[in-house]
Amino acid sequence: MESGQWLVEKRSGFKGDSSAKESENVSETGYLSIIVLGASGDLAKKKTFPALFHLYCQGFLPPDEVHIFGYARTKISDDDLRNRIRGYLTSDTGSSLDRSEDLSKFLKLIKYVSGGYDDEEGFQRLDKKISEHEISKNSTEGSSRRLFYLALPPSVYPSVCKMIRQYCMNKSDIGGWTRIVVEKPFGKDLDSAEQLSSQIGELFDESQIYRIDHYLGKELVQNLLVLRFANRLFMPLWNRDNIDNVQIVFREDFGTDGRGGYFDEYGIIRDIIQNHLLQVFCLVAMEKPISLKPEHIRDEKVKVLQSVLPIKDEEVVLGQYEGYREDPTVPDHSNTPTFATMVLRIHNERWEGVPFILKAGKALNSRKAEIRVQFKDVPGDIFKCKRQGRNEFVIRLQPSEAMYMKLTVKQPGLEMSTVQSELDLSYKQRYQGVTIPEAYERLILDTIRGDQQHFVRRDELKAAWEIFTPILHRIDNGEMEPSMYKPGSRGPEEADELLAKAGWKKHGDGDDDGELVTMADMNMPPLHA
Repeated sequence: MESGQWLVEKRSGFKGDSSAKESENVSETGYLSIIVLGASGDLAKKKTFPALFHLYCQGFLPPDEVHIFGYARTKISDDDLRNRIRGYLTSDTGSSLDRSEDLSKFLKLIKYVSGGYDDEEGFQRLDKKISEHEISKNSTEGSSRRLFYLALPPSVYPSVCKMIRQYCMNKSDIGGWTRIVVEKPFGKDLDSAEQLSSQIGELFDESQIYRIDHYLGKELVQNLLVLRFANRLFMPLWNRDNIDNVQIVFREDFGTDGRGGYFDEYGIIRDIIQNHLLQVFCLVAMEKPISLKPEHIRDEKVKVLQSVLPIKDEEVVLGQYEGYREDPTVPDHSNTPTFATMVLRIHNERWEGVPFILKAGKALNSRKAEIRVQFKDVPGDIFKCKRQGRNEFVIRLQPSEAMYMKLTVKQPGLEMSTVQSELDLSYKQRYQGVTIPEAYERLILDTIRGDQQHFVRRDELKAAWEIFTPILHRIDNGEMEPSMYKPGSRGPEEADELLAKAGWKKHGDGDDDGELVTMADMNMPPLHA
């Protein structure tokens, strides 16, 4: 990438954003300002600024073309902010490179402005700071690019977006743009999500809004489309004729850890299943898009969500780990689930009758996020090997990314006996020396490039909430109560019973999930949601 040039894919049909240019590829040379709102908060310190630093180190944020601004209510100086985030930028213990020089140069790019999130004067000061740096770089008015990252609670999104629209927009459209990145949760149910979308949609075009779900930036999640549609091996097998069931699992071996007050407001379904796991579900179940253009991919995700049948009460198990209510920030009689297993069923030709089992929980006996595609039994089992388990294709999303295929093979020796083994692609062993980017790095870079493929579109968000809102309202109203389970267990026993009813067959020689130990399991770092 030559200095001063950003090569981006341009799409037609959107107003108010330079991505509406007719040409397929346009070189962007305007000055780039990245504004992190909520700069003093945990999300900004732990995720946003480290991602920007890694992009800087890799040459994606040239120092002569980019400046970074922090904005928050906390009254601190530029140096105060730099000192607050410094430790988070150098905490990568897996890197042997000395980044001290890069760190020093990167921190110099960061300026800070203090102000409220509905403070007109604060946003006017912010705009003045941004404009001063654009002018100092001889950036032509209207060619500059402004990226606003809202590392904030959704309750302040409307007021912040209104302030940005009134005071901080790129002044005209001759190649520049203004884009906003908003974090989940996008509402608490269908009505609140639609209200939030309407409030933001009145101020910005859909092409300017990037609803970030960091699971879509994970390496193995991004690999799903390639696996499904670039390999002849899977294409004829990926249907109800061959697949018995699909599990999409997120497990943590710790509880709310100081986030009890926040978590109790949302629960495991809103926090994990409705967004992270449902995004993975879409990529596993969607039809082949007509091209890799972002809108074509997002069209297919919406179609599969609209094909999901209403969730049945008997296909939902809720749990809450013992000790959750002892958190002083959690109400004594909280009904909030910390565990949920539910079955989604798709009413279309490809997936009719195939259960998609979504499972997420805290304070369980292991930590992992994975997709497990279990194939049907082999008809006419002449080797009598059903007890050893079915064929499975497993994709480990985190930690220690891997994918493997479980196969039945002959046991070495003179006897004709069978055993289950796996074809194992563990990324750390196969791609030694290759650094897998963090999800936030990839998604922020996509935002700069104007690529919305891995971001949630408004109609997709609506379809997702339509699936879960009825059951969420029943939980909120106390009509469905979670079963208690012990920390460090597999969760409520009823969840295993539901898996069995859905058709899941546990492997006889594996662990509690019927999982064989792979090369990726030898060195598994902590799991982060």
